[in-house]
Amino acid sequence: MNDHRTYQLLIEVGEPLDIDVGRLGRCHFAAGRYIYTGSAKRNFEARIARHLRKNKKLHWHIDYLLTQPGVIVVDVRRYGDEECDINHRQPGAIPLPGFGASDCREQCGSHLKYLGPI
Repeated sequence: MNDHRTYQLLIEVGEPLDIDVGRLGRCHFAAGRYIYTGSAKRNFEARIARHLRKNKKLHWHIDYLLTQPGVIVVDVRRYGDEECDINHRQPGAIPLPGFGASDCREQCGSHLKYLGPI
């Protein structure tokens, strides 16, 4: 049995983007590398597979970014630790407060971090 519950998506944004992201509204993404930390209590691998698909119903904040042209997931990391613990240990700048953290109770600020230019 695998005990993964948390994942990180290493994302490359090829060109700057300005897109609508659900209730966050219009958001700017600089070109570069990002990391998104998420979790799934059930259907862990199915959640990751869903994130990797380009065609999907837009539900989570990350969906709005991942469906854009020029945005690719270059790596997926899997962990047994809690989502916020992994996120807190991950260096990087918070580009959009609240992104992916609507249900966060650990004051992460965001579950998406900007790592810098590619």
